Amino acid sequence: MYTSAPEAELAAAKRTAPAIDLRSDTVTKPSPEMRRAMFEAEVGDDVYAEDPTINRLEKRAAEIFGRESALFVPSGTMGNQIAIKLHTHHGQEVICEERGHVFNYEMAMMAHFSGVVPRTVWAEDGILTWNHVASKLKTKSYHAAKTGLVSLENTHNIAGGTVTPLEIFDEVCDRTHDAGLPVHLDGARVFNAAVALGIDVAKLTAKADTVMFCLSKGLGAPVGSLLVGTAEMIDRGRIYRKALGGGMRQAGILAAAGLIALEQGPQKLAQDHANAKFMAEGLAQIPGIKIDPAKVQTNILICDVSGSGKTSGELSRKLAERNVLANGVGPQLLRFVTHLDVNREQCAEALRVIASVCA
Repeated sequence: MYTSAPEAELAAAKRTAPAIDLRSDTVTKPSPEMRRAMFEAEVGDDVYAEDPTINRLEKRAAEIFGRESALFVPSGTMGNQIAIKLHTHHGQEVICEERGHVFNYEMAMMAHFSGVVPRTVWAEDGILTWNHVASKLKTKSYHAAKTGLVSLENTHNIAGGTVTPLEIFDEVCDRTHDAGLPVHLDGARVFNAAVALGIDVAKLTAKADTVMFCLSKGLGAPVGSLLVGTAEMIDRGRIYRKALGGGMRQAGILAAAGLIALEQGPQKLAQDHANAKFMAEGLAQIPGIKIDPAKVQTNILICDVSGSGKTSGELSRKLAERNVLANGVGPQLLRFVTHLDVNREQCAEALRVIASVCA
């Protein structure tokens, strides 16, 4: 088939131009400073606790969160699952929000590895209150599994990056502790929550028994998450990390980038939030797309695209043809995530493409 010169040039440009990647903040690339630090990292065998860069990262993470100890793990999923194992016994239930990551996106590992099952509850904007928890709480019974753990998520990914306010979080923790049960926080993006609330991350998370947070999302590191808690818990956590295949050796090359992400990454998140708000306001003006910009608090936007006459899969494929990448999180829901590798001009261009595709 004959293609005119301008059309051929446009097609070539589409193939060579970098995509505006809004699928997730996990797609960020390490900075030149991170790459230099990785190249120069002092390393040792971390399974023997001899990697000095890993040790520095774990110490610094514990300091920032006001905890006794921290454990470097390859992924947030591993960190969450180690925490569930630490807090529960086989045959118990874990209370979590219905759209929570630990339930939907961790391959049923709480059942596979810890022998527990989720007891889910739907909450407005994904924010679990004490009333939600109390409605599912089970004590000793010969007829039903006992609750072993309450797992919270802040920010809440699939609820649209929503933030649990400090007073609600603290009440859930206090009342759960009064019931004799522990609380784990899936804080994959907890620095986003802290920035949005203007609260120090240690204060925001103080009442959780364990906290997992990711270096490899908005903070910009290429690999890694950390689990923080008491020294006793983290010491036991090393056993479970090994059991899950997470006992890495000269992993200081990863920790070197993680240290930079931990120290510098939180300062960049406010711009991601501003870009997300900008996109939400633009999306709300596009016929066929439904989103409430007032509910966009951090760097995640989830919009209803059913009015466009296309499914989220169909729309994401058409956007990809125009070099804009986004993920569907349901047949009618499309997710966009802003991050440090997407600037305001690219967000504006993405909006133009989305409007064109929906027209």
